[in-house]
Amino acid sequence: MFNYVVEPRFSETDALGHINNTVVPAWFEQGRLEIFKIFNPSLALKKWNLILKKMEVDYVSQIYLFSPVEIRTGIASLGNSSLVIHQEVWQKEKLAARGNCVMVHFDYEKQSKAPIPPAIREQLDALIIKS
Repeated sequence: MFNYVVEPRFSETDALGHINNTVVPAWFEQGRLEIFKIFNPSLALKKWNLILKKMEVDYVSQIYLFSPVEIRTGIASLGNSSLVIHQEVWQKEKLAARGNCVMVHFDYEKQSKAPIPPAIREQLDALIIKS
């Protein structure tokens, strides 16, 4: 599992005084960076080989300004050409949000999905969350 810590910014709050719901998907995207590097170590856009197929977020509790947030990222499952990434937002040792997204290994030249290569699959296997 990958972890990174973000300090919520004032600009990410809403009129109710907590972090706006639109911020969490952006934090999740940043949390997927290490997985992106498994597929594309240089992160070169001309070699990009992933697409986002689906994303869902379950907001468990409010997230507040002035307290660091930890984003936890792991693999829920692997398919032939896709993977489900599970992510969580933790603040003050409390789960605040969780979500899953489906990403597809994609060949942009052919405009079609592509099987996940064995070397990449091996690295992803090590990140599967054990329940």
